[in-house]
Amino acid sequence: MNNKNKFQDNEKVLLNGEIVTIKGSSYIRNMQRYSYTIKENPSTFYFEEELTKIK
Repeated sequence: MNNKNKFQDNEKVLLNGEIVTIKGSSYIRNMQRYSYTIKENPSTFYFEEELTKIK
């Protein structure tokens, strides 16, 4: 499987205006999209639409 997720592990991104760090990602096959966990709150997952790349 090709890795087509938008964010990589340890990448800094914006979540609701706050800088957070990607801990890991998982592909959810039935939803056909990636979910991400962040180091600052590892018990919650987020979808790509909720995260923004830092330029």
